[in-house]
Amino acid sequence: MTQSVVCKYLLLIVSFTLLVACQRNIAPTGNAVSESVPTPVAVEEANTAAMSDDVRTFQLTQPGTEARFTIDEVLMGQDKTVVGVTSLVEGQIMVDPANPSSAQIGPIRIDARGLTTDSERRNGTIQRFVLGSTQDAYRYIIFEPTIVEGLPESVTLGQPFQFTVAGNLTIRDVTRPESFPMTVTASSENELVGSGAITILLENYELSIPSVPSVAWVADEVKLEIEFTALAQ
Repeated sequence: MTQSVVCKYLLLIVSFTLLVACQRNIAPTGNAVSESVPTPVAVEEANTAAMSDDVRTFQLTQPGTEARFTIDEVLMGQDKTVVGVTSLVEGQIMVDPANPSSAQIGPIRIDARGLTTDSERRNGTIQRFVLGSTQDAYRYIIFEPTIVEGLPESVTLGQPFQFTVAGNLTIRDVTRPESFPMTVTASSENELVGSGAITILLENYELSIPSVPSVAWVADEVKLEIEFTALAQ
């Protein structure tokens, strides 16, 4: 048998083998899927199952967590910066230590009834007339993250890193998209500490300050801040 005939014969065998292999993987109908190729749903469920064993949940804790607002006003003819604080903040952070860039942040809920300033009279005005937090429907200020951008691929204990959390902020009846630049440090394998801040406008959330003789002016800009400690559960 000549060399050319042998080559043709080998090619024929290879072609036949490939044809059989392909036919085995072709689904008999348009909706069927080959047994040798997993469906996208199966792949997603497998990945989720693989991640679920490694993901750790970090819970915001008190003490160590505080939400604040800062606003400027003219009180009794004097410039004044008003600061309101509360430690009544709830939230969770889900982290896969092997893949920090996949971290997720759950809704952050602030109990507005806990906000206090240096004046009981001002506290009452904020609760009853500005935020309306004495009503159950307006008790909580809620930030619901929709995307986390800029997370690092790896984290070094004790070294801060920055990222941005975008989401929807709800105050009373108004919900608006906002983005919080964040700085976080993994102080240990079981503890995260961090902070973030943005500036919002009162008018964007349909909030108004009651007119009182002692207050000549109140800024429209309000700085919102959060500092937190989160412990692994």
